[in-house]
Amino acid sequence: MTNQDIDTHRAMNLRHRLLRGGAALLCTAGLLGTLVGSSTPSSAVVKDENFITAQTPGILEIEGGECFDDPADLPEAGDVVILYRPCAQTADNQSYGFVHADDHAAWDPAALNEFAWRACRQLFTQTWPDDRERGLRFYPIMPTVETWADGDRDVMCVVYRYGGRLPGSMLPKW
Repeated sequence: MTNQDIDTHRAMNLRHRLLRGGAALLCTAGLLGTLVGSSTPSSAVVKDENFITAQTPGILEIEGGECFDDPADLPEAGDVVILYRPCAQTADNQSYGFVHADDHAAWDPAALNEFAWRACRQLFTQTWPDDRERGLRFYPIMPTVETWADGDRDVMCVVYRYGGRLPGSMLPKW
């Protein structure tokens, strides 16, 4: 073996060690990112009128009183979807009612937004008149311009728990 062969061999060994070390570092960083991300409460996500819409796959399968998780990437579906979850198994969200927008109104996103928040707030305060200890919040799921054109006028009102999952059904037992 010549000196040049030895130098080439050393350089290749060093390159391989650096690549393995870099790969190990990236894997470790990815694992730590996953662990940190998984401990982040679901409330870190901004849940507003744009969080889920009537066009989010799976949302139209959710009925009043049913629980579901936040949108998740489902490779077998090829998209981000909403999945039903029995309330007893804990969930991120629960539908607590529907309100119907004016059938004769033209598409007006600002007016629909105002209506949805006002109507869902009213239904929320009727359902949970004093909810300071449970940390419940709400948001509306509204029609989109496309679903509105197809006649969709329903707004789904959804309750969630700030800082965590719902421990079961949040609907009062009357």
